[in-house]
Amino acid sequence: MESYFDEDVPKLGFGLMRLPRKDDGTIDVEQTSQMVDLFLEAGLTYFDTAYVYEGSEEATRKALVERHPRSSYTLASKVNARVAKNAEDCRAQLQRSLERTGAGYLDFYLLHAIQATNVDLYDRYGIWDFVRQQKREGTIRHYGFSFHDSPQLLDQLLTQHPDVDFVQLQLNYADWDSPTVASRQNYEVARSHGKPVVVMEPVKGGRLANPPQAVQDILHAANPNASLASWAIRFVASLDGILTVLSGMSNVPQVQDNVSYMRDFHPLRATEQDAIAQAQEALKGVRQVACTSCHYCTSGCPKHIPIPDVFDAWNQQLVWNNLQRARKQYAELAQKGAAATDCIRCHKCEAACPQHLHIPDLLQQAAAQLA
Repeated sequence: MESYFDEDVPKLGFGLMRLPRKDDGTIDVEQTSQMVDLFLEAGLTYFDTAYVYEGSEEATRKALVERHPRSSYTLASKVNARVAKNAEDCRAQLQRSLERTGAGYLDFYLLHAIQATNVDLYDRYGIWDFVRQQKREGTIRHYGFSFHDSPQLLDQLLTQHPDVDFVQLQLNYADWDSPTVASRQNYEVARSHGKPVVVMEPVKGGRLANPPQAVQDILHAANPNASLASWAIRFVASLDGILTVLSGMSNVPQVQDNVSYMRDFHPLRATEQDAIAQAQEALKGVRQVACTSCHYCTSGCPKHIPIPDVFDAWNQQLVWNNLQRARKQYAELAQKGAAATDCIRCHKCEAACPQHLHIPDLLQQAAAQLA
């Protein structure tokens, strides 16, 4: 097994994108603080936020930075070229992230959500050279990028930028052989370049914590005491060269569950790998919209359609065969003035979607089934 920097980092990281929110939409800092404390008490240290995670960096300051010694944790954040007005604005995101978090420096800094539709912006704004300079100055300790595209583009980027310290990839057992997400192929490319991997979406936006019934039956038969989320997280944590696995936890029980099996992590046994293989076969027979509810699509939607919510409603029919519930959820969205039929097919959502979904077509299909 090849060694890599910080290879002793605990294999569970705290993703700070899906933090609990109050009724007014603001992050519940009190509950987040409890979650942070539980995470640190288990000996886990890696926290991941981003400039574009609404309220997350500020909540990180209040729940983590102001309450715990800086040496007790590592913190990652990200620069996002898609939301920047120009090169100066893009580079200024780092200083804003430092001000929001109050962390003083960032242990890990990433070029965010690179794909074919935005990679030229990072080149045009000179962000690769900018983060290298910030690393030399000590503002950041390690730099990398998160990635949502083809193995060919990943290989090209790692060839052009061999000094990248790590890569963040969407890896999970549902997407392992997906032709669009290409989890396995991207992982193999990263490892062929000797890069350690930070895993994102190991539970696929929570979908693998509540997978289709056929998958649940297989995994429960293999181990009735293991949570469904634990199978997904341990699957990717068992891979070689994994720096850490980010879990976007949203409440205290999720932290308690994840900590229960990751504070003293054991890779999957052969019999457990067999169960995962059976689950992957079962998933092939289930049609569903592969949305992870990241909401990258919604900020640029001129009609303010809650796209992930529409797809969640439709999946109630596709995955669970519950048309009544699906139509009820969709009707509630439409009553708020945001129906799938409002789509004007501007395709801004497609350009932002990490899953490469053909969103306007899917919205049209969802409306035909649920309206």
